[in-house]
Formats: sequence, C-alpha cells, structure tokens
Amino acid sequence: MSKTLVLATGNRGKVDELASMLSPLNINVVPQSEFNVGEVAETGTTFVENAIIKARHAAKITSMPAIADDSGLEVDGLNGAPGVYSARYSGDDASDQQNIDKLMHELGDNPVRSARFWCVLVFMRHSEDPTPLICSASWEGEITLKQHGEGGFGYDPVFFIPELNCTSAQLSKSQKNAISHRAQALAKLLDALKLKGGL
Repeated sequence: MSKTLVLATGNRGKVDELASMLSPLNINVVPQSEFNVGEVAETGTTFVENAIIKARHAAKITSMPAIADDSGLEVDGLNGAPGVYSARYSGDDASDQQNIDKLMHELGDNPVRSARFWCVLVFMRHSEDPTPLICSASWEGEITLKQHGEGGFGYDPVFFIPELNCTSAQLSKSQKNAISHRAQALAKLLDALKLKGGL
C-alpha cells in the first residue's frame, strides 16, 4: 500500500523531481495545490527556516505528513546571492528567464563564477512535530557565460558541472535525479526516515 505525503510547494518542477525520486519507494507525493493549500510567506532568512515554515503550514492545513523543499543558488562572485531569494531574484512573480537575466547582468564578466545549488528538505509527521527531519546537500558547479540546454528549470541552463562538461539543463532527467542537490538531500532524508521507522 502506498503512503501519501503532501509536498509543500507550488513549483511543478520540484513536484515532478521529488515524485519521480520517491515513486520506487511506494510513496505518493501530492502537491499542496491539490488540497487548496495557499502559499505561505517565506519570512525566514535561511533555507532551513523557510523549509520548516512551508512544511508546518502544509501539514497543518492538510492534517497529513508534509515534506518541504527550500533550495537556491549560491554564487561566490555575488557574495552568496541570490541565496534564499533565488526564486524571486528579479521580483516576486519573476520567471526563470528573468532571474537568469538578472544573475548574468549582476555577475557580468566577474571571473569568480564558482557556485552551488543548495537544497534543504524538511519532513514533518504533523504540524506540531517537535523533531522534524532536516537534511541538506549542495551541488558544486560554475556559472556559464551563456545559456546551454533545454531541460530542467530555474538556473539549470547556466549551472555548469565541470566533471560532466555540461550544464544541468543538458542532463537527462534520470542523470539529474541521480546527482543533484535535491537527490543528495533526499537520499539523506530517506535514510533518516528509515531510522525513524518510516512515515
């Protein structure tokens, strides 16, 4: 029998990635939008704070276990920006392309282009869970001078992985799901869930 948990995000890309990673474990991931859960203000200043806020909100509204992802891009040449503001770097309703455009403009010809994607996953059994599981992971890369690739979402077309000699957007879905920051964080979370006795 499959277990169901609510995913506290409206980002279709994140829903698809996490659902495909969890499906072999017979875990059904349902986006919070299917329960009419509205977005909650991400008032935290860290990925951890924002993920906890989102997971607690979704668990409270749905009365179901919830998993929340807060992730973003940290660019060394921009002192860690866009960081927690990655999704809204060029405005609250910014498109992926608008965010990429701003990133490329801000970075310009800065030679310091090392960067990493961060992902923090929080799992809460219920909204009052005093010990939520928190797992994080990063994925190292560099910011390209031009966009490459059609896959993925967010900053994937400008995130270059040196050891693979391509951007994240040039990877197949299965390749990305095996090595990304989200995949690494999810592997840690699944190990922690098993130690805790599952959902």
